[in-house]
Amino acid sequence: MASSVYDGIYVRESVENTAKILVVGPFGVGKTTLIGAVSEITPLRTEEVMTQAGAAVDSLAGIHGKTTTTVALDFGRLTLGDDVALYLFGTPGQARFTHIWNELAKGAYGVLILADCRRLDASFEAMSLVEQRGLPYVVVLNVFSDSPEIPEEELREALDLEPETPLVMCDARNRASVVSALITLVKHLSTRLQESV
Repeated sequence: MASSVYDGIYVRESVENTAKILVVGPFGVGKTTLIGAVSEITPLRTEEVMTQAGAAVDSLAGIHGKTTTTVALDFGRLTLGDDVALYLFGTPGQARFTHIWNELAKGAYGVLILADCRRLDASFEAMSLVEQRGLPYVVVLNVFSDSPEIPEEELREALDLEPETPLVMCDARNRASVVSALITLVKHLSTRLQESV
């Protein structure tokens, strides 16, 4: 169903291009928050309250105050300019949900890998899944109040990033910061597309 007047629900009639973007990263890194901060529609969330049974498999080390977890996906939409709409799919961060991640990755143009510089090693599994599928990505470091200041070259080395892979800082709670990260990804995808032609 289309709407001649953009009302925040339907995609604008001027949109000519859409892209499926994955937002991945470890448990508790801020994927749900990021999508909620930037989505122009009420985001779909599949969060459930964490239980005592889940405590045995979902370590809360380094994550303070987390009481819910995504069990399937988050979904939001962002229109860039008048003609490009991004469909944002957030994946669960735990390894036991990899089968869901594999399904969500189908048809994706690119990926935001959300990372936490307080626990970079937690991002390696998500990065490995993205690289195995050959999807282009941008690494986005979500800034927390107690995030240490680490020089970019050290972060790039710790994450074993190729020189052409963008690395950006972001506050997942801040719409402008998230939009900037998504624009970085779109530019990266455009550059790769031009290089392949």
